[in-house]
Amino acid sequence: MNSKPSKELFAFMQQRKKDEQQKKLQNYQYLNLYAQKHQVLFTGSSLMEQFPISELSISLGLGKAVYNRGIGGYTTDDFLKAIHPMLLDLCPSKVFINIGSNDMREWENGEDWMKHLLANYRTILTIARQELPLTAFYLMAYYPVNETFASLSPYHASMLKIRTNENVRHINRELARLADSFGQTYIDVSQGLTDESGALKKELTIDGIHMYSTAYRMIYQNLLPYICAEE
Repeated sequence: MNSKPSKELFAFMQQRKKDEQQKKLQNYQYLNLYAQKHQVLFTGSSLMEQFPISELSISLGLGKAVYNRGIGGYTTDDFLKAIHPMLLDLCPSKVFINIGSNDMREWENGEDWMKHLLANYRTILTIARQELPLTAFYLMAYYPVNETFASLSPYHASMLKIRTNENVRHINRELARLADSFGQTYIDVSQGLTDESGALKKELTIDGIHMYSTAYRMIYQNLLPYICAEE
């Protein structure tokens, strides 16, 4: 039995995904009208969207306004197109950004995924520094994955084909260099998430990539020194 979706079904699923992303973006545009300026912003793709940062901040008594503008499935291309509602319109004092995980794949045009990711990330930072010269940027390291989930289904195998821990470590080294070249801060807040082999702990992950709230609780504690630091 063929487990792959037909071309028509795949096209339908892709369009539905884009429609859902557009609805989320539209909602962020509305929310930005009422959001406070010069606060803390978390922005990026699904690993940021699923981060319950606002709830954790309230529950654990942070005492700061923290906004989340993550959209699942976003690539750096998508982020660039939506950079105003995703980042610039909020005029944040601090930005914690995690974007580019979805660039870690085989591109249809054969483009090298790492070059694509880094070129777009550089453009994002160039625009952001021009528009928000007083904002502090924290470039978050890409999280480790658990590659054993690749055996569960063709979907998992596809998601984890390029997004391996070896590639994550490689792109994180490049991301640290990029942050330094812009005079910004690179942070790795994955302490406590990995097993003895360096993989994302199985009990912390939903699908080998995305994480349960127990993992985000650890990440939140690791982030606190940066959130609370005086600029």
